[in-house]
Amino acid sequence: MRRILVPALTLGLVLLAAGSRAEEKKVERKIDPKNLTPQVFVMEASAGGLAEVNLSRLAMERATRPEVKMFAHHMVEDHTKANTELLKLADAKMLKASPHMDAMHEKMFEKLSALKGADFDREYMKGMVMDHDDTVALFEAATKGLEDKDLQGWAGKTLPTLKEHQAMAHKIAGNDAKEKGAER
Repeated sequence: MRRILVPALTLGLVLLAAGSRAEEKKVERKIDPKNLTPQVFVMEASAGGLAEVNLSRLAMERATRPEVKMFAHHMVEDHTKANTELLKLADAKMLKASPHMDAMHEKMFEKLSALKGADFDREYMKGMVMDHDDTVALFEAATKGLEDKDLQGWAGKTLPTLKEHQAMAHKIAGNDAKEKGAER
């Protein structure tokens, strides 16, 4: 019996890890609002929110351009507030929030930790553009498809701030590209 249990447990962990990686990528593609469950939304939103705070705290220390530092400050403030609201709502509904950043954001944090100066600013803003594009898509799907009306309402209330972040990230990253082109 023990011989059967170990391979079955190993296979189960491999499948769980593969499923977890697939769920982490879910935000990167178009999200079908009809297939978004409250638990998946809470896990995705909480992992992403935690990543925004962690990456932006790093940016507050390492960024060199004032507009990047200011953006990072906004991210820490706004996402800390949103994370607190989401955790309170998730707790009330007995939904599990992510205790840490997802693997993609862990890699981004490691990469950014090794950078300085203009390279850091450029890569951080590139990551913020990608993150906010994905996050806005997730929250738009939540406002259209979540069955849980409280989570749906919270997503709708939070979405304008996320869209503002998205526009700021695109603008700053666009300025980055323009400055790089002017240097050539």
